Amino acid sequence: MENKRFDITGMTCSACSSRVDKAVTALDGIGEVSVNLLKNSMSVSFDPSITGTQAIIDAVEKAGYGATLHATKPVGDTAAGRKTSDTADTEKHAMQKRLILSLLFTVPLFYISMGHMAGLPLPGFLAGAENALVFALTQFLLTLPVLIANGACFAKGIRTLIARAPNMDSLIAIGSGAAVLSGIASLYGMAHALGHGDTARAAVLAGNLYFESAATILTLIALGRYLEARAKGKTSEAITRLLALAPKTARRIDNGTETIIPAEQVAVGDILAVKAGDTVPVDGIITEGAGYLDESTLTGESIPAEKQPGDKVTGATINRSGHFLMRATHVGDDTALAQIIRLVDEATSSKAPVARLADTVSGYFVPVVIGIAILTAAVWLWLGQSVAFALSASIAVLVISCPCALGLATPTAIMVGAGRGAAAGILYKTAEAIETTQTITTVILDKTGTVTEGKPAVTDIILTSDMDETALLSVAASLENLSGHPLGQAIIDEAKKRGIAFSLVTGYTQTPGQGIGGTIGGRYCQIGNRRLPDTLGITTGEPIDHTARTLAEQGKTVLYITRGDALCGLIAVADTIRPTSASAVAELKNMGLDTLMLTGDNPITAEAVRRATGIDDVQAEVLPQDKENAIRALQAKGKRVAMIGDGINDAPALARADIGIAIGAGTDIAIESADIVLMRSDLTDAVTAIRLSRAVMKTIRQNLFWAFFYNLIGIPVAAGILYPFTGITLNPMIAAAAMSFSSVTVVANALRLRFFRPSATADIMQSATDTPAAVKIFRIPLPATIERKHTMQKTIGIQGMNCNHCAASVEKALKAIPGVSAVTVDLAGKSATLTAQASVTDQALTGAITEAGFEVTGIR
Repeated sequence: MENKRFDITGMTCSACSSRVDKAVTALDGIGEVSVNLLKNSMSVSFDPSITGTQAIIDAVEKAGYGATLHATKPVGDTAAGRKTSDTADTEKHAMQKRLILSLLFTVPLFYISMGHMAGLPLPGFLAGAENALVFALTQFLLTLPVLIANGACFAKGIRTLIARAPNMDSLIAIGSGAAVLSGIASLYGMAHALGHGDTARAAVLAGNLYFESAATILTLIALGRYLEARAKGKTSEAITRLLALAPKTARRIDNGTETIIPAEQVAVGDILAVKAGDTVPVDGIITEGAGYLDESTLTGESIPAEKQPGDKVTGATINRSGHFLMRATHVGDDTALAQIIRLVDEATSSKAPVARLADTVSGYFVPVVIGIAILTAAVWLWLGQSVAFALSASIAVLVISCPCALGLATPTAIMVGAGRGAAAGILYKTAEAIETTQTITTVILDKTGTVTEGKPAVTDIILTSDMDETALLSVAASLENLSGHPLGQAIIDEAKKRGIAFSLVTGYTQTPGQGIGGTIGGRYCQIGNRRLPDTLGITTGEPIDHTARTLAEQGKTVLYITRGDALCGLIAVADTIRPTSASAVAELKNMGLDTLMLTGDNPITAEAVRRATGIDDVQAEVLPQDKENAIRALQAKGKRVAMIGDGINDAPALARADIGIAIGAGTDIAIESADIVLMRSDLTDAVTAIRLSRAVMKTIRQNLFWAFFYNLIGIPVAAGILYPFTGITLNPMIAAAAMSFSSVTVVANALRLRFFRPSATADIMQSATDTPAAVKIFRIPLPATIERKHTMQKTIGIQGMNCNHCAASVEKALKAIPGVSAVTVDLAGKSATLTAQASVTDQALTGAITEAGFEVTGIR
């Protein structure tokens, strides 16, 4: 299926959008059609082998509207960043001219026709029965310019009426047209009466003119649409502001020479200079220098982020201080800004499922209203009322009816909500995502990179000798600098942060399952897990063992550092919990949502993270397919599930969940699989996304209620249902004002979402992220008398090993013996080599292997 977007002209109400939808849907090969009244656009998915864009355009035109393929400019284009006149802006200026012209003639018309009722003076040539025809002709001549200024309304209304697809313009055209025709009929009657000398008859007819009603109805409609167009413009301000962020120029470095070029001319691989105060022109990587980047325009993050060589930078962010060179990696429509604009545009152009109710009603609304208007006139004539009374009631029914409010109820709230989310670094991909998010009952969280930072860091340093933390970190970082292990990188980062120099390491060795070692300053040093001191025969003592167990229970990995045969200290490394995670989980629970963490990590670490954050439940050691199965199980129980994750392994779960929320710093595949993207990589934004979704849907429900309630009450009152009991009727001019007010009210209510703010705790949580947790440093001396346990190496001949599974069984059996460490099984040589304490006997080794199902052929 192919997806195309079209610009539609001529739509004025939801009946129009419904007609366009039906016309296109009726074509063969059409998948999904989404018509947006607010943006005058249509998105269509279709099979190009069955139908084409021209067939779609022809169908729209046959329905009485215009259609053209939507043309987009690259964000890198300098013109894209300007505040150019979009559809809403063009509509606003057109309606402004129409309104001014209408007012220019309607005001004097209203004074002439109604002023004498209030005792206001009239010119002598207009007063008196003898001047009745002049009085009527003057009103008619003042009405003509108003009819001409609003001719588009008549043209569209009559055209759609002929096409048997009447819309709001049809109601206005019929109502105001009937008033004009009635006035013209009165003009002929007055001419006939005066020609026969019947001035009394002419005076009566002069009192039943409806020219001012027709002109006032059209002027009030123009006023309402002008206010509506202004409000529409404000709903699209989010995209306008994003477009305005697009950088205009870039400083390209060619052979050491700086040249200022238009931003759209930057190519991938170009080296660019960014000075203090400059806007980063495109996405790239810093190659030289450093700076503090203000990323608030894209992520909502208020604190500038420090960027150094190797760090990624994003186009449209501002370099507040510093100077750096960068290599362009993404340009034009591939930049992060372009993707954000695309996502916001697609979300605001799509249609939420709740809008289908309004579309269904709108499809029948206008024909039903025309029928009610005809019935109203017929009933009052049958009851003996005058033609003027019946006509007034019928016109009032036509002009008070408002499918505009129905059509604007949903898209205005969606557009403002999506724009407000983008300003806060929250990107909804579709309108359906906004609607579905407010229905979720359970939030599932990935651990690494979502609840935690996703980057291991040093959390604790325990000193056990005279060596201070600087010397200890120097030894550990120097060794780890050769290993490439993720946990080792945390130690390297901590050393770099403290400005600690690395030492030269010679004779580097690596012992699988234990650690690494090398000679530093003439002394052999090692760093490894708990097996390292056991192998060296060092008794650590209960205080150190207790501390190590406590750290492990907190989800931390403890590394032991030795020099020679002495234990120098311990370093604990952990993937630290984000400072905002606990508060975010608390707020999710306060919102009535259940929380569950799924992780592939071990149960001890997972439970430690769960306790620290307050998450309701946790499942550890789960594979990617297990995450998806867990979501399926919850959905089978009737739960509505949101999944928050960042990695490739989260993609299946993100796609399976009712709502997938991708942490913005995660992988591209995770972001593609998600419905919502959090630019700041912060769980508090997930809270905001859910709250904003609820606010948007609350506004939509309010708008739909107002639109339905207004018509439910307004149409009967206009038809005169109160007249038999109270004598109250609704003047067509008042009905027109009420109709315009209803549309403006719906849009204004949606605009309130512009003032939506994240919860107060977000600011508190933000301050928490600015101060990283300090590394805990404390000293635990080794016991005064250290017992050295003598170790020995043994090689065991083993018969019966035929595969890797057999070798693994032997290794497991030997390691289970107390005092045995560093077991290496040689499958080809039918032997196993191990390091063991002197207390381990040959009988114990033989018994363990025999019990595992193998035969010992010798021990040496």
